[in-house]
Amino acid sequence: MHFVRLMRALNPKTWLSLARRDIIPIAVLLGIAVPVWAFTEIAEEVGEGDARWFDESVLLALRTSDPADPIGPHWVEASVMDITALGGFTVLALVTLLAVGYLLTLKRWADAALLLAATVGGTAISEGLKMGFNRPRPDLVAHVVETTSMSFPSGHAMLSAVTYLTLGALIARTQDRTSLHGYVLGAAVLLTVLIGVSRIYLGVHWPTDVLAGWCLGAAWALLCWTVATWLTRDRAPKLEP
Repeated sequence: MHFVRLMRALNPKTWLSLARRDIIPIAVLLGIAVPVWAFTEIAEEVGEGDARWFDESVLLALRTSDPADPIGPHWVEASVMDITALGGFTVLALVTLLAVGYLLTLKRWADAALLLAATVGGTAISEGLKMGFNRPRPDLVAHVVETTSMSFPSGHAMLSAVTYLTLGALIARTQDRTSLHGYVLGAAVLLTVLIGVSRIYLGVHWPTDVLAGWCLGAAWALLCWTVATWLTRDRAPKLEP
């Protein structure tokens, strides 16, 4: 009997199961805490005016000698304008509603509710912070596209992170291959990054606005992903190489 217990204790699968039980919650907690801490640091630097040199250097580096002229040919500017639209309220709302409708047709009630709560909650957080910080839009360079709200944090950066990363997490959990799992999440991250960079290139956000939006959006998306994992843990397929 003691020998059997000893062999079970030495079983690699047992150790792996224990490691996952203990390490994964810690990793998730750190994954949420680190971007929240980074957002706090950025907000403090912005509030004290210490980030001004960084913001101005990046914006000017993306302009020719004319502050109204972004670097690169005209087709690059047109392409960036198309990319930035993917993080706009209308597009994100449409994507969210279509995805929620799809999940409802599959009777995945928890996933649909989670996605809707993630995007609505992210929007509320973003708008609340914009009003709280009340940071003006960049006045150093001309705005290529029109803007109406305050600058900090970037709503495009934050809400694209919330929407696309949460969607990516939900889609990835339906895949049974590690390669597909990684591809879906990688595509969501790439899309989020491109949208954030587009806001800086178009001169409508300071770089720190975008960095702050990414940090907060990633933290909120990870929290939503954690909830999704917990709610759908019995339906998640085992990953294969």
